[in-house]
Amino acid sequence: MTKELYDIGEAPPVGEVPPKMHAWLIREERFGEPTQSFQQEVVDVPECADDEVLVYVMAAGVNYNNVWAALGIPVNVIKARNKQGEPEDFHIGGSDASGIVYKAGKDVTNVKVGDEVVVHCGTWDRNCPWVQAGKDPMYSPTFRIWGYETNYGSFAQFTKVQAHQCMPKPKHMNWEAAAAYVLVGATAYRMLHGWEEHSVQKDDAVLIWGGAGGLGSMAIQICKAAGATSVAVISSKDKVDYCESLGAKGCIQRRDFDHWGMLPHWKDNVGYGNWLKGVRGFGKALWNVLGEKRSPRIVFEHPGESTIPTSMFVCDTGGMVVICAGTTGYNATVDLRYLWMRQKRFQGSHFANDEQCYAMNQLALKGHLNPCMSRAFTYEELPAAHQLMYENSHPHGNMSVLVGAPEFGLGSTEQEPVPPPIFTLPPQDIHVSPHPYPSSVPLPGIAFDPTEGTEPIMVDDGTKVRDLMFYGLVSCSPDDNVEVVARIMIGNHVHAVVVQEDDQAIGVVSQTDLVLTRQGKTAEEVKGIKARDIMSEGCATCDAETPLSDAVTSMTRMGIHRLVVSENQAGRDVPIGVISMTDVVRKLIVD
Repeated sequence: MTKELYDIGEAPPVGEVPPKMHAWLIREERFGEPTQSFQQEVVDVPECADDEVLVYVMAAGVNYNNVWAALGIPVNVIKARNKQGEPEDFHIGGSDASGIVYKAGKDVTNVKVGDEVVVHCGTWDRNCPWVQAGKDPMYSPTFRIWGYETNYGSFAQFTKVQAHQCMPKPKHMNWEAAAAYVLVGATAYRMLHGWEEHSVQKDDAVLIWGGAGGLGSMAIQICKAAGATSVAVISSKDKVDYCESLGAKGCIQRRDFDHWGMLPHWKDNVGYGNWLKGVRGFGKALWNVLGEKRSPRIVFEHPGESTIPTSMFVCDTGGMVVICAGTTGYNATVDLRYLWMRQKRFQGSHFANDEQCYAMNQLALKGHLNPCMSRAFTYEELPAAHQLMYENSHPHGNMSVLVGAPEFGLGSTEQEPVPPPIFTLPPQDIHVSPHPYPSSVPLPGIAFDPTEGTEPIMVDDGTKVRDLMFYGLVSCSPDDNVEVVARIMIGNHVHAVVVQEDDQAIGVVSQTDLVLTRQGKTAEEVKGIKARDIMSEGCATCDAETPLSDAVTSMTRMGIHRLVVSENQAGRDVPIGVISMTDVVRKLIVD
């Protein structure tokens, strides 16, 4: 007779589903660091729909998304599901799993009770018109990440999944290894094989950022299986042997270069020139590894803000930069000349569809995809595993926790088809990059939907620009020469001068404009240049009655420190003063 509840590590007879199960739960009142948020509880085993299966979880993968779920930011996943009509006031996370099918809905044909499976995390409504039309379900409005955006993930004895998520478990892998590779492996596979014109081919050169990480280690192996030549970017030389053992031809050490970050302005000849020296040096290092002057047809990106300028520059003409995250930031800059004149592709990519997941798993089944396990944890250590991620102290590679498996090393029933890499990551190796944004987090769309929870919360105390602005302008005439403009700046201790003509602000000359004008010219040549020749046309302005919060947004968006304030006088917007960030700081901090 089936017991009501089985202990962790005590498996029910195959096909017998008890009413209750042990699980790690997150609740709203506990949102915070993982060691606080995750708590063990006993809950009902969920019922499965006609197209779903119940999997007895042997091990579960550990990913960043449930660190965010534990914190309750940037999205409260519990409240988001409640708004969609789901009643549960808790979240059971986990977006990677290995286990055994215990129950299948009546429409399920691809798996049966007793099958050993791994589970991918892509879910969608099979009745969605987009899906029924045979289009890529990754673009369906019903697409969700299982175990993050959906409930009943793998951090429990039983998980509820859609049948199409189930794939054969590689027989040569133990349970904890099989639970670690699918999410990152499928993400990397779509990036490299999901964009037809730029699907990785034999002999392609591929640049892979973060080669020793979970994504990068998968990408190196997928490239090797395709016959491509990969070059890994790493943070230190002690990861070279590891990346090369996975199949990389060689490595570039990121810390040998310092040109990272947003591009200097294209008008800044010196700054752009220095950046160009840095990125060319990086390109030469890439050629040295390849052994020939050949640019990568594909650049495998996920750092984002700090590396996109370099990726776009070194990518081959007609090649592709493909990105799935932004671990260094989301506001990337691109020299558009390289994008359009050399006809490069900048492609976003997110997880994978069934066909891509299944193709990736075939590589794993054949032994071409090593899970790159860095550490496995016991069931009781699940919060601690996520805490390491939260503190950015986790090792490179992939991690998992035991759930139903009673001990480490179980579940392997065949020899490994391909010998595993002989090198491992250095001891005490930990991450140095920031947390990536969580998978599939909702983003604001064109239409406002109050159920999405994506709209920012705004607080405004009613202060107007008029209340803080400085009355009067430091200005010059458009026909004043550069020397006159410079003396006006120095005499008034300001960084920019407004150019006025007929009581209208027609432009701005900044200290930067003066410095850039001086480059390549003698002092005498510069003195003959007029303000109208070097000014930035137009003025960043606001009305005196503009809310202060709107003025701050305008300055932040444009990366400037002050706005010219205008006032309507007889139907004309006449400049009357300036509002600066200094004024705002004084109000917020000092006053």
